[in-house]
Amino acid sequence: MGQIMGTSLGDAVGLVDRVAELVAVGGSPHTPTEARARAHQVLMLESPLAPAGTAEQVAERVMGLGQVQELLEDPSVTDVLINGPNEVWVDRAGSLELTDVVFSGSADLLATIERAIAALGLRIDRSSPTVEARLPDGSRMHAVIPPASVGHPVVAIRKFTRSVDSIEELVERGSAGAAEVQFLEDAVMSRKTIVVSGGTGAGKTTLLNLLAGLIPPHERIVTVEDAAELSFPGHVVRLEARPANAEGAGEITIRWLLRSALRLRPDRIILGEIRGAEALDLITALNTGHRGSLSTVHANSGQEAMWRLETLALLDGAAAPEAVRRQLFSAVDVIVQMCRSGGNRVITSVNSVGPDGDVEEIRS
Repeated sequence: MGQIMGTSLGDAVGLVDRVAELVAVGGSPHTPTEARARAHQVLMLESPLAPAGTAEQVAERVMGLGQVQELLEDPSVTDVLINGPNEVWVDRAGSLELTDVVFSGSADLLATIERAIAALGLRIDRSSPTVEARLPDGSRMHAVIPPASVGHPVVAIRKFTRSVDSIEELVERGSAGAAEVQFLEDAVMSRKTIVVSGGTGAGKTTLLNLLAGLIPPHERIVTVEDAAELSFPGHVVRLEARPANAEGAGEITIRWLLRSALRLRPDRIILGEIRGAEALDLITALNTGHRGSLSTVHANSGQEAMWRLETLALLDGAAAPEAVRRQLFSAVDVIVQMCRSGGNRVITSVNSVGPDGDVEEIRS
């Protein structure tokens, strides 16, 4: 076995790859500590003069997301976007930056994806070329491989971050006006149903978390999410959806969880995001004793949010459009519109919903 006396950058990368492969071949370690310990053992045989920190690099390669693990640990990074083995971008302060991180090839990138999802009981292959997963740190990863992607695997990772600790801090950061925040606090306390609307990365989940934290602690809350991101004090029961496993079984849908949540005696339901026919179940629940619930939806304005909710509620054709429309107008009280402006997420409007579904902006 060779020893490294003068180690070039290429040699160091090759050493990390080689040792990581040997550690993995010995059986997948279950913790970073176990991975580091195995790496130390292999390095003592493979290259006892390896640079300091090599074992840590090996552990990251085996347990984490390999070359991009360091990017995920950077607090200034919100998204990591991998457009193939030679093109890794990050979103930092609202601006996309190309990094110097590369993978040795598509096979290396695919192995990284498979390693990240293996412990979650998920799979990705040519017959099922996409996967969505919540990583152990709460980050969300979506990967697409050929033939669905052209030429090479593509990965997008949205980091789980908590950059705002209180709703009042939104005013300090310039993300909301004092009157808007006061209106939202009053709306939560008076059990108004609030939907937070906006595009991807607009800060909808962050605001949802802050609003949920205002709910009195004696109320029982059931949260329903695709990926469990909400975290706030109180009497909280958390439910999380799950995709089908490698055998194609075991899927737990948002709609199934929402119906289950209604049997758990909630005072309020918090649905992480409305994106399908579960909109009808939520609207029905809001009209049968669960006022004051909270959720988010993708839309470009408050009025468009109402139109989108109506469309989603009609997806499975189980109810007449006019009946759905009446229930929707009765169910939703407030729409909060958010957008991303540079590196900041801001509330652009707070809107009340009238009995005929018209959306009117609240102005101070």
